[in-house]
Amino acid sequence: MNNSPKIIISGGGTGGHIFPAVAIANALKRMVPTCEILFVGAIGRMEMEKVPAAGYKIIGLNISGMQRGSIIKNLALPFKVIGSVRKAMQIINDFKPDAVVGVGGYASGPLLYAASLKGIPYLIQEQNSYAGITNKWLGKKASKICVAFDDMDQFFPADRILKTGNPVRQEVVDIKGKHFQGAELLKLDPLKKTIMVTGGSLGAGTLNKAIEKHLPDILAQDVQVIWQTGKYYYKGIIERLGLEYHPNVRILEFLNKMDLAYAAADVIVSRAGAGTIAELCLIKKPVILVPSPNVAEDHQTKNAMALVKNGAAILINDRSAEDTLVKEALALLNNKEQSEKLSENIGEMALPAADEIIANEVLKLIK
Repeated sequence: MNNSPKIIISGGGTGGHIFPAVAIANALKRMVPTCEILFVGAIGRMEMEKVPAAGYKIIGLNISGMQRGSIIKNLALPFKVIGSVRKAMQIINDFKPDAVVGVGGYASGPLLYAASLKGIPYLIQEQNSYAGITNKWLGKKASKICVAFDDMDQFFPADRILKTGNPVRQEVVDIKGKHFQGAELLKLDPLKKTIMVTGGSLGAGTLNKAIEKHLPDILAQDVQVIWQTGKYYYKGIIERLGLEYHPNVRILEFLNKMDLAYAAADVIVSRAGAGTIAELCLIKKPVILVPSPNVAEDHQTKNAMALVKNGAAILINDRSAEDTLVKEALALLNNKEQSEKLSENIGEMALPAADEIIANEVLKLIK
């Protein structure tokens, strides 16, 4: 391997793709400080802002996915794909990478395809328990496929699969000894039982409706809530309830100190994105998962089921969550034995150091 290997990392679209990508880049930099890393993302998507903020250079492709219910927008898609592959070829010609990493998201497809045409070794980091069409297709020529769940040989060649887990943001899962600090930051009583609800940065309508509808039940048991509403819903909820609704209820648009929120909580209610699940396994708290129904191939349900079959989480489907979620969460809070069992089982599914294991695999691809 040369002393200054060049690596392209492509993909993005959501935090679930971007955070692992940056974690892999950081691990590569720790291992080989002289390596050059270039990101390739999709114009107008979250990575174009988040990657430079993490200190890396990014180039954007004009690519998007299929638009449900819009024939007009989809007519332009083949032209976007062709244009993006051309631009990806140009990027490879200019940067001359020794290896390429695809983390999923719109930009990943054209870039990995261009790499395959150029004979450049590439690695796929598949976060979900159900691989999408593009990754399945690109997996045929991948040198290595790093996965986070079992039984992935139904999508990829078995001899090239390595179960590494999903890279997580280390600062988010470092919660040891932070319970009181978390309660203090969120202005909560550290001795009262606390439910944390998070629907990701944009929020989850179903989770928000469930909490709002059943706030009286939560307060009747003198339970506290850390309620992260997400960007789309925060304003409406604050208009209806007011910012200081009740001392037991902390309403937040976004959680900047996720580690302290996790540390302050006794039970966590969440969507079932792969990145979130990786974090939850490492923090070892009892979890209720409500998979989002608005994702490709219903992969969040499949992610959640991987935990449920190991007795590591409770699953509530989106349709029934509005009525049953709060009742289940309160019952779990009051069931010490079940809480302890869930915490123990989810902890056994944790795969730490995924970022370094994947970075090491990338470096192995470079002759």
